[in-house]
Amino acid sequence: MTATTTTTKRSSVILTDRACQRRVTKRTKVYDRKCPGLYASIIPAGTATFNFKFTDKQTGKQRSTVLGTYNPETFTVDHARSKVYALKGLGSVALVEQLRQTKTEQEARSKTVAEIVEERIEWMKTKVLKRDGEMRPRIESWEGVARHLRNFIVPRLGKKLACDVTKHDIATLSNDIVAGKHGGKASVANARHMRRAASGLFNWAAEAGRDYVSASPCINLPKLDDEFPRTRVLSADEVRIFWHGLDRSDLPWDCRTCFALKFALATMLRSGELLPIHRDEINTSEGTVDIPANRVKKRRIINQPLSDLAREIITEAMGNYDYAFTGRFGNAPLARQAMSNALKGTKRSNGKTKTPGICELLGLKPFTPHDLRRTAATMCGNLGLSEAGISLCLDHQASKDEHGKLLPAVTNRVYNLATRARVTKKREVLDPWAIELRRIVSEPATEGQRLAA
Repeated sequence: MTATTTTTKRSSVILTDRACQRRVTKRTKVYDRKCPGLYASIIPAGTATFNFKFTDKQTGKQRSTVLGTYNPETFTVDHARSKVYALKGLGSVALVEQLRQTKTEQEARSKTVAEIVEERIEWMKTKVLKRDGEMRPRIESWEGVARHLRNFIVPRLGKKLACDVTKHDIATLSNDIVAGKHGGKASVANARHMRRAASGLFNWAAEAGRDYVSASPCINLPKLDDEFPRTRVLSADEVRIFWHGLDRSDLPWDCRTCFALKFALATMLRSGELLPIHRDEINTSEGTVDIPANRVKKRRIINQPLSDLAREIITEAMGNYDYAFTGRFGNAPLARQAMSNALKGTKRSNGKTKTPGICELLGLKPFTPHDLRRTAATMCGNLGLSEAGISLCLDHQASKDEHGKLLPAVTNRVYNLATRARVTKKREVLDPWAIELRRIVSEPATEGQRLAA
């Protein structure tokens, strides 16, 4: 069945290219006698637009669709006629469906980068059922991704149509971030974060059902300079100065933050894992703390044994509160950045120091909470303790068995869920490490080192 077309005899002529080029004083529609349904709409500015008018058999109403703008080289009357003949061959029902899809695609392609960024963030933070049976955000690191999208991409590309963003736009933005021309100080790491966030955004936007873009522009971008992992490891003297310095009563930082820093060094746990420890997560009979999967980087439960030193620290820090390391009001844990801020200090908007950091106050070369994990692991390695045990303490999945044979990745992730043996191996590392840490902090400082600024 072909689409029913409508013509107007009053202005029906054999449409020619010359007719499309003529000057008019008001908008004029010229219908083509040779191809019923085709007409050119000519405006005083000299632009002629080809349209196809037909009757929708399902509704009985007339509809029209734009075919394109006249161009003597790329889109002439003959091109328009060919397009109409092709549309008529589809039939009324198919033609209407195609127009509906075209309209949907046009609406999708009219979204700006800022609009799809907000839609992407809503999609990421929507809670879904996870493997452990809990409802958590679809992408659990969504806050960091949202920050990168809003801080780096929206200010530069937010008003641009998403479908118009090119590889050159992303590469230029990346170069400006590296050069410090966008987003604050010069940073290769920030450029890498931006690229990762942009790639996820545009790949998501190109998925079937959204079709905001035809393809991601984040391909074949210039390679960024290499970033080298941090290698900061505190010496025994630095550990001693740091440990005793945390006991100072005149530090401008809360004592529970200081307890948290000590606990991190004693247990090798990450900041996000240890700061929200609740009383219910401490297994007194087993001598462990059970970190739930939603706080762990690899989203698996950590059963970390507590040495006698770690138990002393957490008992003193917790007191009668429900959380081990409470904030200002005692009913909630310290913020995730508390330890980092305490070490490096805080600055005012003008760049001047607001509160000096512990490293500065103790005269230590700057380091981060993560460097405490590296320090503990390195010193345990120097003691000759098991590498496999150290790896487990750091929550790095073991890839080899006790004989050095490679294990399939799926073994520990899906099948071998036993925890007792892992806790035993961890305890074989953390207990000797506690003894060594007590020995280090009990010795006097080496000459030339100071306990306080």
